[in-house]
Amino acid sequence: MTTAAPTEARAKSPAFVAVLALAGITVSLQQTLVVPLVPQFPRLLGAAPADTAWIVTSTLLTAAVAVPIVGRLADMIGKRRMLLFCLVMLIAGSVVAALSTSLVPLIVGRALQGLSTGLIPLGISLMRDELPAERLGSAVALMSASLGVGGSLGLPLAALIAQTADWHVLFWAAAGLGVLVLVLVLALVPESAQRAGGRFDLVGAIGLAVALVSLLLAVSKGSSWGWGSTTTVTLFVVAGVVLLAWAFWELRTPQPLVDLRVSARRQVLLTNAASIVFGFSMFAMSLVYPQLLQLPASTGYGLGQSILVAGLVLAPGGLCMMAMSPVSARISAASGPRTTLMIGAVVVAVGYGIGAAFHSAVWHLVLSSVVIACGIGLAYGAMPALIMAAVPVTQTAAANSLNNLMRALGTSFASAIAGVLLATLVTSSGAPTEGAFVLVMLLGAGGAVVALVIMVFVPKRPAPDAAAAPATPAAEAEPESTAPAVEKEPLTAPMARPLVSGVVRRGGVPVGGATVTVVSNAGRQLGRAVSEADGSYTVAADGPGQPHLLVVRAGGTSHAEHLGDGSVARDVDLPAPTVPTPTPVA
Repeated sequence: MTTAAPTEARAKSPAFVAVLALAGITVSLQQTLVVPLVPQFPRLLGAAPADTAWIVTSTLLTAAVAVPIVGRLADMIGKRRMLLFCLVMLIAGSVVAALSTSLVPLIVGRALQGLSTGLIPLGISLMRDELPAERLGSAVALMSASLGVGGSLGLPLAALIAQTADWHVLFWAAAGLGVLVLVLVLALVPESAQRAGGRFDLVGAIGLAVALVSLLLAVSKGSSWGWGSTTTVTLFVVAGVVLLAWAFWELRTPQPLVDLRVSARRQVLLTNAASIVFGFSMFAMSLVYPQLLQLPASTGYGLGQSILVAGLVLAPGGLCMMAMSPVSARISAASGPRTTLMIGAVVVAVGYGIGAAFHSAVWHLVLSSVVIACGIGLAYGAMPALIMAAVPVTQTAAANSLNNLMRALGTSFASAIAGVLLATLVTSSGAPTEGAFVLVMLLGAGGAVVALVIMVFVPKRPAPDAAAAPATPAAEAEPESTAPAVEKEPLTAPMARPLVSGVVRRGGVPVGGATVTVVSNAGRQLGRAVSEADGSYTVAADGPGQPHLLVVRAGGTSHAEHLGDGSVARDVDLPAPTVPTPTPVA
């Protein structure tokens, strides 16, 4: 009781959201931190361009491996604890890079920085656990948008520092910002009480790491190694074979790294698929616009600007992403996150269309990038809401981390495809043609359209009826009591309506006789049912309120999942019961 009140107060403080958003922006800055220096690294470090490319590739690889592992560990041992781990890795990597004078230490530092990438999904998961429902939507949208905000703001800041100071200052600045955020998290961010427990799936972690490293190496280095080379083809084969073996293992281990049954739920699966193509759309702008701005005007389509100007062109987009986060939350609250993501897809496609048609002046690209950023801000704010409405509370961090990984895969594919097009479609002087830039922009628009089509197949949120209306002000103002809750029947009972239906399973086997309860966002029981012999159940409402939590009790164990608003179809896969370890007899 002595620690609960301060912890709750910290979560309710506006600084709680601000600190987590700042942490997300700090981590996402690492994406563009070295972009202005990439062409200069061979001269600065005395290394071949093919070798200095690992400064970027190493961060990509460690991030891909770390994100799902950190997410699972966060669900098991604590989200704040793993968030602090990410910040420590960011600081350590920045210091190593700042002290480096040769290639290998710099690559090591960048790899350590990549381990911090899982921080953004951890922040979203902490918000879900700690914030009240009325603040959660806008906070999650802001945290999700921080991924793009940091990337957009990082380029002009890095270009300014690179042009006016020694390149090591970039990494000292990153380390200093990391220390500031670490102190703020220690002071203002509480630990979540949600724990999944269990044993860490080491085999699954190793298998996923091998598959992801093989896939991303083939994608990122295929253009330089040759797409038909033995190395590239072998890596693609290894990635495919190991991924299949990993999926086989995950479906059969009782405590998997990634719960594929939950990930296969239609809402989760389709949202992750849309995240891949949205990741492609977001990164295509970062690849094309800086080059188009910096090409000499003598080409007939280049704008002859400095890298600092190129970064400043993209900076307003980062601010627009942040500004769109509350808009995204409002649309999601009114019409559902599915609608928000679809609107975002349309806006992104329009933005790329503007860029493809008009790119002969700096303001053309400013306008295009701002429109694209607004669409990405809408979509990125809706993705976590879609994921969290379909996964158990105990798997929030892992599910959000997987979604973050899908976005990262999209950016990797964008880098590979755009790199091939811009290197293949060139003028006699070796510069990319205007048609190559337009083609990549059209691919960005096409990716947004594909995401729009995917979201058509995500289940709609039913329109709330009178019985599902929010609690009355009198009910909301009801004083809290330490006495056990007693259900109160309304003066006029509403007609029963279906709330949730589905099948209860454990390890894929139907569970009969399980008690399924739906709880409102005001903490009242809305309905209760018992599953049939085949595991099927249907909970009907017997009181007013909005469904918030699904609680399942079977075999002496309890399991809870967040529902969100509206009627839903929800299959439940119960965790394996914990078997107590016998105490040795002396």
